[in-house]
Amino acid sequence: MQDERFNGPHAFFGGLISIFETKTGHQSGTDAVLLSACLPADTRGLLIDLGCGSGVVGLGVAARCAQVNVQLVDDDADMVALARHNSLHNGLEDRVTVIKGDVLAPFSVRKSQGLGADLADVILSNPPFHPAGRVQTSPVEPRARAHVLDDDGMRQWMKTLHTSLKPKGRFVIIHRPDMLPLLLEAMQGRFGAIHIRPVHGKSGRPATRILLSGVKGSRAPLSLLEPLMLHDPQGNRTVEDEAIARGRSLIDMGL
Repeated sequence: MQDERFNGPHAFFGGLISIFETKTGHQSGTDAVLLSACLPADTRGLLIDLGCGSGVVGLGVAARCAQVNVQLVDDDADMVALARHNSLHNGLEDRVTVIKGDVLAPFSVRKSQGLGADLADVILSNPPFHPAGRVQTSPVEPRARAHVLDDDGMRQWMKTLHTSLKPKGRFVIIHRPDMLPLLLEAMQGRFGAIHIRPVHGKSGRPATRILLSGVKGSRAPLSLLEPLMLHDPQGNRTVEDEAIARGRSLIDMGL
């Protein structure tokens, strides 16, 4: 890609896909890799990658799940263009569409953008990570928008996720552990069969992330899954994390 705004390509999942990234906006990393690894290989139907950025999550799924069609959604025009290029670069354009859609907009606006109701069999999402007002916002506007969301915005994000799923559709998101109470509140009455997997950056330390899945309209109880350890007490990558990063292993979220 001959564009001074972007660099790469960078390999993900042991070279299964290669991705161009923006130089100034959000950079894909471990969170995207973990999220993309949460779907079993026999997944089929329509997957929406909500807040797709450069497209690592959705394109990773498309590359290994032949029965999945993917819709990448982002509200930043540069990221939409980048995700579209990455789908072409990886030869996945036949099963991948990219739209500019605002997750936080009213339903009528989202529908006009292509993000209507009862669309997806599965949604994967890595929402903006930091609470508004509690962190120093990046002076680079696209990076700030990708990283910061207040509580009401997070509730709307989950409402949009719910609306966009088909009945009995499934989702997985990745977020901070301290967001779990708000996320469970936002899911109440909407989702069941909720599975929570803590992710620990280092063995013996508190979790730094949670992977959270659920099923639209289900009444099945909540389950707390075995923690995922990314590094051992000495700081070395665990065998499991290495296998996930290289595309040799998946994460079971009960889907």
